[in-house]
Amino acid sequence: MGSFQSFEELACWKEARNLRNFVRNLIIKNFPNSERFELTSQIKRSARSVGNNIAEGFGRYNFQENIQFCRIARGSLNETLDHAIIALDESYISKEDLKELRVIHDKTLLILNGYIKYLKGQKNKK
Repeated sequence: MGSFQSFEELACWKEARNLRNFVRNLIIKNFPNSERFELTSQIKRSARSVGNNIAEGFGRYNFQENIQFCRIARGSLNETLDHAIIALDESYISKEDLKELRVIHDKTLLILNGYIKYLKGQKNKK
């Protein structure tokens, strides 16, 4: 797709990776064991899903399908933020943790929306 050889070169995928690692290393570490199969599992899956869907869309070699997977990634990105808000409400994370996650979320969203716009432009050139 374009001049990119791999999804790993995409800025949106790189930022999704940052989000995933932040969730793993800093957010879920303070969750109680009672949440292991609930909130911990849910936030891990949604955070992983962001990059997974960007990668899967890239591999489709079809602009419209790629756009659709990026939209799914965007949904997972927002789901991850919602899970973090739940974690704050349950007093598992601090306001500062949520603020840091929100910065990564917002940056990822901005880049992902830019990528979607780029893909739409490429699709319309055909």
